[in-house]
Amino acid sequence: MGSGQAVVVFGAYGHTGRFVVAELRDRGFVPVLSGRDAGKLEALAESFPGLEVRTASAGDPASLDRALAGAAAVVNCAGPFAATAAPVIEAALRAGVPYVDVAAEIEANADTFAHFAERARDAGAVVVPAMAFFGGLGDLLATAAMGDWTAADEVHVAYGLSGWRPTTGTRASGAVSHERRDGRRVRFTGGQLEYHHDALPSVKWAFPEPMGVRPVIGEFSMADVVTIPSHLAVPEVRSYMTVEAVEDLSAPGTPAPAAADERGRSDQTFLVEVVVRSGGEERRATASGRDIYAVSAPLAVEAVDRVLTGRTRTTGVASAGQIFDSADFLHALSAHLSFELRR
Repeated sequence: MGSGQAVVVFGAYGHTGRFVVAELRDRGFVPVLSGRDAGKLEALAESFPGLEVRTASAGDPASLDRALAGAAAVVNCAGPFAATAAPVIEAALRAGVPYVDVAAEIEANADTFAHFAERARDAGAVVVPAMAFFGGLGDLLATAAMGDWTAADEVHVAYGLSGWRPTTGTRASGAVSHERRDGRRVRFTGGQLEYHHDALPSVKWAFPEPMGVRPVIGEFSMADVVTIPSHLAVPEVRSYMTVEAVEDLSAPGTPAPAAADERGRSDQTFLVEVVVRSGGEERRATASGRDIYAVSAPLAVEAVDRVLTGRTRTTGVASAGQIFDSADFLHALSAHLSFELRR
């Protein structure tokens, strides 16, 4: 457990940030509420009496230094991460504390690897980007499925969502990514990210029961196209999203998630299946649970706990599957998701 260690949550009043704050408290950590909006921080503090508030802005390095002072780690939940990841990582490096974020933005995660890999490694620091439902979970599943294989021909990540009510942060991050890509789409093929204008294919995916065969949109790339090939020798990473989830995300009038239980989770369910293929062989791993935003909290907090207790395999910038024992990590989240490995 956290043993009372202070962990700064930057963007604590955001939708995912609130789940992270609650999860840290449940795990015995002391969250420090941080972000740029003092009013929202104070309102959040009313729900978590006794927690310290530290206002800080990504554009003000000194305020970030004050926010991280005396903390054991920082979790960045403030998107768009194109604007916040680099400044908060810089502050974490100055403070000498581990950094974890829940970024789903492909370009922001690629920037983290490109700009901080050498510096973080030389400093012996730990930077874990995309430690969330998109990016982290798929990477853990792919790594667990790979097992003792040192390379594979392709990885397929299929997202079976019952629907997708995007948060304001999701929409803002999506808009930033769309602008950075100049409206193009992205995929990982031939060992590299490729930007294109091709239409995305509509195919069918045979999910495990009870979901079964569902229509999906192919090449619906998420952060997995950065995290998985960052450490696995795989030239092709392809992802798929259920059609109803894509339609919800695309519709401007789709409402934000609504709490459906005492923990604040929505009634959304998910099933993620990863298939790794090498030659004529195939291995699979699946995870299922409820609420893609809520489940990002135990993913991020488990990462913090493992980093602070030395249960890591490397330093520098590293994705979940590279720095942690993937199967053990997923089994540790049994209270939040079901995990199955089929080799």
